[in-house]
Amino acid sequence: MIRNKLLYDFLSERTWLITERWYATLNKDQIGIYSTLEQEEIDKLKHQNHRFQEKFVHLFNEPNETFLEIFDDFVESIVADEGHQKTPLTEIVGEFFRQQYLYLELIEEFVEMYPEELTIKQIFACHSAIIETINGVILKFSNEFIKQTEIRLIAHQEMIIELSAPIIELINKTAVLPLVGEIDTNRAKVMLEQVLKQCADFQIRHLYIDLSGVPVVDTMVAQQLFHMIDALKLIGVTSSLSGVRPSIAQTTVQLGIDFSNIDTHSTIEQAMRKHK
Repeated sequence: MIRNKLLYDFLSERTWLITERWYATLNKDQIGIYSTLEQEEIDKLKHQNHRFQEKFVHLFNEPNETFLEIFDDFVESIVADEGHQKTPLTEIVGEFFRQQYLYLELIEEFVEMYPEELTIKQIFACHSAIIETINGVILKFSNEFIKQTEIRLIAHQEMIIELSAPIIELINKTAVLPLVGEIDTNRAKVMLEQVLKQCADFQIRHLYIDLSGVPVVDTMVAQQLFHMIDALKLIGVTSSLSGVRPSIAQTTVQLGIDFSNIDTHSTIEQAMRKHK
């Protein structure tokens, strides 16, 4: 890295110029925040970019081994920004790469204005420092972006799973659990926890479990159903199974799954008529 007060002052005076040059050459056909036509969002985008420039120019004033740490709060704010969350990572990284070309151009302008200020070795050192720093910021941003994306994805998956096991409260402390879609191990675990909690919260005494929306009942699904029914018994909730279609019944028999000790019905209506 290189420290040069004149170069630092030169760049510091042009941070807004760098931002305006960046936006003027921005590809507005990209997906996400960079294609916005809303003036408020454009102004926000420019201020975010200018904040980056204000930090970056310190590369030529206070360079040190921990220099990249000054970008931590900037990276966190961009990762948390809703507009950038809707923008592909490749496009955001592409805009970071464009920053280095803007700075290389400014170094050339500085050399033309002050031809005696920097040696050839120092010019190359500036180029290397710019590229190395941009690459470091990109790596820092990409890691945080991917980490936060994974956290949001897991949260969304958990929310979907929770919503996929809704208890619908009826009358006389009864409720129905309409199961829809495939049930994997993770969903079965969350479903058990949610069903027990909701039944306890609603003080349910009898639960109708409808399987008409479940395409396949294999050994794992059957075992999870047994676990759930047994766990419900422990908190004073009896259960009825409905929607066990002929194809599923045939499969369960072939798998050796025994539903004989469980109150089963072909339809939810039949189950409800029995337990009026």
